[in-house]
Amino acid sequence: MALDTREITRPAAPPSAQVPWWRRPWIVPLALIVVAYLVFQIRPYVPEETAPLPAHDGFPMYYPLLVVHMIGGTLAMLTVILQVWPRIRIRHPAVHRISGRVYVVSALVSAVIGLVIVRFAPVVGQIGVTCSTLLWFGFTVAGFVWARKRNWELHRRFMLYSFAIVMNNVWGVLIVNTIMALGIEVDFNYLLEGARWIGWVANLMLVQWWLYRTAGRPLGLPGRGR
Repeated sequence: MALDTREITRPAAPPSAQVPWWRRPWIVPLALIVVAYLVFQIRPYVPEETAPLPAHDGFPMYYPLLVVHMIGGTLAMLTVILQVWPRIRIRHPAVHRISGRVYVVSALVSAVIGLVIVRFAPVVGQIGVTCSTLLWFGFTVAGFVWARKRNWELHRRFMLYSFAIVMNNVWGVLIVNTIMALGIEVDFNYLLEGARWIGWVANLMLVQWWLYRTAGRPLGLPGRGR
């Protein structure tokens, strides 16, 4: 029997695509946190004369590389908001793809430069920073590779891991400034070391919990319910 094509209808959009943006309470706070963090962190480093730079004698490229590192990190943190916004991914896949490529390039450039200049950072916390930067690079590459292979489940998983890493600095600033504001007496070395680890470890644990919680849920691809 011939198939009546008139009866074929486009699959209904996934439930996540039907939820208005203002009913996703995490999008706006996430954007505000990112912008506030970037303003708070970048402002002291411009201009160079007043920037709180560590000693980098014999390495004149330190500040230019730091600027590129910050630009890359800024682009990564801004574009990652578009990456985790379901409505953008489902309704505007071209925006998702373009911003995703910007994120990947920015993240990889920022990560590589970060590994170059981390040796000038305070010794305390260097291992934590190096580990998180290596993971950021690796997760981002893996997420991009799985996207090219059109394995959207693994793409989502590794890009969420990358998201967890790029957002870890917010935790560090929050922890250090909160403890200092409360006047809690903690050895600064322990405080700085903890700030370099807690953020990305906690974020990865939260992301893994989310992946367990949403296992089997439709991915919400454009025009599909899977």
